[in-house]
Amino acid sequence: MASASRKRVLIGCTGSVATIKLPLLVDKLWKNNLEVRVVVTERAKHFLKEAELPPGIQVLSDTVEWAAWQDRGDPVLHIDLVKWADLFLIAPLDANTLGKMAGGICDNILTCVARAWDPSKPLLFCPAMNTKMWEHPITAQQVSVLKSWGYKELPCISKTLMCGDTGIGGMAEVDTIVQTTLRLLNPWDPYSPPDLRI
Repeated sequence: MASASRKRVLIGCTGSVATIKLPLLVDKLWKNNLEVRVVVTERAKHFLKEAELPPGIQVLSDTVEWAAWQDRGDPVLHIDLVKWADLFLIAPLDANTLGKMAGGICDNILTCVARAWDPSKPLLFCPAMNTKMWEHPITAQQVSVLKSWGYKELPCISKTLMCGDTGIGGMAEVDTIVQTTLRLLNPWDPYSPPDLRI
């Protein structure tokens, strides 16, 4: 049973190849005494190897959500997750889900969590996409919409991408994501590096 004092992080993964980094991200969050659950889009499953996750990690998808509700009074999973989590970390956030969130579309468990998210709690998103997609004019507009709602962006980085192209669009490094998550969960911690006070 998890300690009541442990902070709770809900990780959302979308259809980006950067989802392969989820096991490492979960492991590092666990080692920082955080309780973790994961929600995934159907496309994220293509890149996820659940066997590589620490034992006991819940990976929740549309299939799980729809199976959980049969009749009035049954739990609504995406609402329960909003109540459970102290922070929603979307890493990676692909171009498709970025567009959905900015437009208010909620057609899967991850986007339903985002649409129902409590604005008094932090939401951190980590974009990841091909450079050409990142540089499309709509991307900056959509990121600005999310930030205008108080969501925190951890900008993507320039690197050699999985497709072989080199340029901006890679998801932020896992260590940076972990440190930023800890900073957002503990905003008054004097030991957090100043550059992470976003």
